[in-house]
Amino acid sequence: MAEAVLIDLFDLTLNSQKNFQTLLKTLNAVPHHHAAKTKFRCIMCCSNISCERNSDRDSYDLETSNGLSALLREFETVSNPSMAALLYTIKQKIDEKNLSSIKVIVPMHRKALMKAFIDRLFTDVYNFEFEDLQVTLRGGLLKQSTEINMITTQELEAIQNEIETYLRSLPALKGELTIITSPLISADIFIHGFTTRTGGISYIPTLSSFNLFSSSKRRDPKVVVQENLRRLGSAAGFNVKKFYRIKVKLCFIF
Repeated sequence: MAEAVLIDLFDLTLNSQKNFQTLLKTLNAVPHHHAAKTKFRCIMCCSNISCERNSDRDSYDLETSNGLSALLREFETVSNPSMAALLYTIKQKIDEKNLSSIKVIVPMHRKALMKAFIDRLFTDVYNFEFEDLQVTLRGGLLKQSTEINMITTQELEAIQNEIETYLRSLPALKGELTIITSPLISADIFIHGFTTRTGGISYIPTLSSFNLFSSSKRRDPKVVVQENLRRLGSAAGFNVKKFYRIKVKLCFIF
């Protein structure tokens, strides 16, 4: 049973009676199927959920609209035009509650994209289950199901770039980045230094904000550690591709 249920309405427009009824059915089913264990119910969207009316389409009566509004109040809504920002915000909420079993209800045409973001922002600590949200796109589904579940190299690069750009925009936590150097070691020999626990973006309470160790068994994903390392390289003046770790965790050499 899922501890958290996420419903992806990121690019859904309620422009058909079918989509409207599907959303009602999905929202109504979540409390019944997951009530015992679910501690977090969330709707993901790009902006406010919209319901387009068109004279050529079925209209939605007031009673049905009110029913949707009542159901939406049982969910927390997180909206952001950036998928990276959206999922990272949700990850923080999930981590605050120390949850790990997550069900994602997502339209079929967005499943591969969703999985790609999740693979980069979450670790093996989390257990994800996916369920199809049966919706119709504007103009109908234009892709075959086999094409829907494929994602190109260019799309993966765009996803990585979006995540990295967002993480770079985040403020440092718990103070500024501080590097302590020894007067006994000349910078002409090699760049060296000791970091403190401040100045990074890792928000997990059991880790320092400047976590420099990534592991699939931790909640801090590799992309966050890489951003911490990028900030360190920028401040200390070394190439992060030539960064070497030694047993003393907070020491770096170049």
